[in-house]
Amino acid sequence: MDTFQNFYDQGVFEKSFNATFIALIPKKKGAKELRDFRPISLIGSIYKLLSKVLTERLKGVIGKLVDSQQMAFIKGRQIIDAVLIANEAVDSRVKRKKPGIFCKLDIQKAYDHVNWRYLMKVLEMMGFGQKWLKWMEQCISTVCFSVLVNGSPTGFFQSYRGLRQGNPLSPFLFLIAMEGLNNMIKTAKLRGWIKGFEVAREGIDSLEVTHLQYADDTLTFCDAEED
Repeated sequence: MDTFQNFYDQGVFEKSFNATFIALIPKKKGAKELRDFRPISLIGSIYKLLSKVLTERLKGVIGKLVDSQQMAFIKGRQIIDAVLIANEAVDSRVKRKKPGIFCKLDIQKAYDHVNWRYLMKVLEMMGFGQKWLKWMEQCISTVCFSVLVNGSPTGFFQSYRGLRQGNPLSPFLFLIAMEGLNNMIKTAKLRGWIKGFEVAREGIDSLEVTHLQYADDTLTFCDAEED
């Protein structure tokens, strides 16, 4: 309990708690090259328990912070909602024979490319207090890795960006990081740079859809113009 109390008061813990072992799981038989393996992160139980507590607290507010276009990991939102909206948006264009651009964006190695300074800035702009910011910084920036070779750990090395797979906090911190892209698209719409697809709704004004998100997958909808 002293470990958790010290983390709550000071925002620090022993760096050894954040050590992560990477096991390489073959994707296919006869795997030889590095790309033929899938890395699995093995995280210590003390850190994982601490991370789980913080995750439960974050879950309580994440739905108010992340825009409704994001359908992943948030209670009350489902991927089927995005599928239905996308289908209606495209179907509406087809029926009216109106040209448009429909794109699917997929971020390669999305978790690995999250910049910590950017993430901390987004958290700050969302209104998180200094204590929470210090907790998050400690959780993501003190991680060190060791690759298991034949079941035995090799030397440790530091990480300078990214969110770990297997960390309970990672999916929700990633959604917060993705709010940057969401806000850029919304700003482009407000300034008239893009116009989305309109979806007719019975008895009320039509809904304009510019994008939908599910974690790192983003669908974009916009008018097609000759110029």
